[in-house]
Amino acid sequence: MVIPCYNYARYLRACVHSVLSQSEVNVRVLVIDDASSDDTPQIGQALAACDSRVEFRRHEENRGHIATYNEGLIDWSTEDYVVLLSSDDMLTQGSLGRAVRIMDDNKNVGMVYGRPIHFKQEIDLPRITPRECGYTQWSGAEWLERRCRSGHNVISSPEVVVRGSVQRAVGGYRPELPHAGDLEMWLRIAAVCRIAYVRRVPQAFYRVHPRSMLRTKYGNSLADLCQRKAAFDAFFREHRQIVIDADRLWESANRALAREALWDACRAYDRNQVQEAGVSELLEFASAAYPKISSIPEYGALRRRQYVGAAICNRTQIFAATALVRRIGKWARRERWKRWGI
Repeated sequence: MVIPCYNYARYLRACVHSVLSQSEVNVRVLVIDDASSDDTPQIGQALAACDSRVEFRRHEENRGHIATYNEGLIDWSTEDYVVLLSSDDMLTQGSLGRAVRIMDDNKNVGMVYGRPIHFKQEIDLPRITPRECGYTQWSGAEWLERRCRSGHNVISSPEVVVRGSVQRAVGGYRPELPHAGDLEMWLRIAAVCRIAYVRRVPQAFYRVHPRSMLRTKYGNSLADLCQRKAAFDAFFREHRQIVIDADRLWESANRALAREALWDACRAYDRNQVQEAGVSELLEFASAAYPKISSIPEYGALRRRQYVGAAICNRTQIFAATALVRRIGKWARRERWKRWGI
């Protein structure tokens, strides 16, 4: 278990406790302090002193989260299974045991994930009642197909357990992908093994707070789209030789991202926020990602809004029915993700 920590001292104890309290598995924990300026050193050292399963390291200079991840996952870990857990997140009771049982029973499964519960404060955490859970398996090719078709990352990160041999075989995180490096990692893993999803029981708690990287550096739509495209591009440039039908999948991912950018532009017209949403930049992104954008339904929808004008779109809500259909579809996809993880 690798727990990188940078100025999250207030969360560290709860995070480590959620690991040490896991049943059915033997754990080793490495807490890596990336030169924090808060109380992380004192708390990390105290945790290591109280439990021999915990090791604490501190960087004298900040190396960044990617280098810290790779130090733990690649340089330190030699175990059969490995987990990267941010110090502001936590595991649910029994999550490691559930994942390990699946991989022990299915040697060709290289990664297991489940549903995370998003929360803000510990007081918001629901009580997870242990119950029987099932799991779903996909071939890596099928999982890749689904990811490229949607263009989305369905994994937050703390809910993932990776077989150690697979992690070492595919290597570490890419420094050029500070936001979407996890998506590219999951694609890499799916290219070489099967993937499984734990059904019914949540596997982790994912903290949502304003200081997270997701909300400070990549909080707007275009930045997120650009990072996801960079993840797909990096994966297919480097690993297309081991992926069946790689060119079609790459095009599918780019089309999905272009559709999302165009729909974001449509919603900006509906809200009369064309400048604030950066519609011209979204359109430029969509055109670069998928040059055949005129064939995409969302492009036609945007052209109709441009013809009507943002003020009228917003005042009359003439396209409200289309937005409602999209909202229902988004809800249905989320429900499917909760059930099947994909």
